[in-house]
Amino acid sequence: MSLSHDDVTRLLQLLDASQFDALELEADGVKLSLRRRGAGAGPGAAETASTTGSAPALQGTAANAPVPPAARAAPAAAPGLLDICAPMLGTFYGAPKPGAAPFVSVGSAVGPDSVVGTVEVMKLMNTVRAQVRGTVAEFLAADGALVEYGEVLLRVSKAP
Repeated sequence: MSLSHDDVTRLLQLLDASQFDALELEADGVKLSLRRRGAGAGPGAAETASTTGSAPALQGTAANAPVPPAARAAPAAAPGLLDICAPMLGTFYGAPKPGAAPFVSVGSAVGPDSVVGTVEVMKLMNTVRAQVRGTVAEFLAADGALVEYGEVLLRVSKAP
């Protein structure tokens, strides 16, 4: 795995826009640990930049990694509505590409395998499926919005 400067910058932007204090990523020998200033680092821990191999990485001491807070609270769902939540932190898109028709809209019938959106993380598009049979009742996440893990994206009226 290789992380470019733009990848790290995007991760920093996502962390800054979220309610989380830390993000840790490790893959293929690259370890990335990001923390908000003053969040959970032990005494003497300093963030440093390192360019081991061909990819830049940020390293810090993870003495007391904080537990991420719960996702942003959504208004309470009406009885009979089921929440479809973000599977990860990233940017939510309700359409396959800019200007295209949305995957679903209010009133659309969905099944367990129906694609209702995507969440982009580091230029990778992750499909969000309804995982239930019903009708789309409302959207809570705007197209292009930063979402957090577990945040309610839309609600579905469950089929009888």
